[in-house]
Amino acid sequence: MSDPPTGSEPEPEAGGFWASKTGLVTIAFLLIAAFFLLIEHRAHTFGVLPFLLLLACPLLHMSHHGHRGHGSHTHKETKPGAQDGTNHLKGA
Repeated sequence: MSDPPTGSEPEPEAGGFWASKTGLVTIAFLLIAAFFLLIEHRAHTFGVLPFLLLLACPLLHMSHHGHRGHGSHTHKETKPGAQDGTNHLKGA
């Protein structure tokens, strides 16, 4: 018979690296470093913001897939007097 584990080996955590103590310390260090980097280089950071906004416009346009995209609208050819109420052949 084998003995049950005595706890000498650490059990793997379910949350992964970022939920471990090392990951949380890394996140805290990165946040503090980003804070001081932004504070010390505020003029450079704020000077770039208008250009980042202009860059975001085409990037958002390319990634936006709402409204079925451009040119993908299909029109059904309906016969005059169709019962679905969407008669595209009439000039009204």
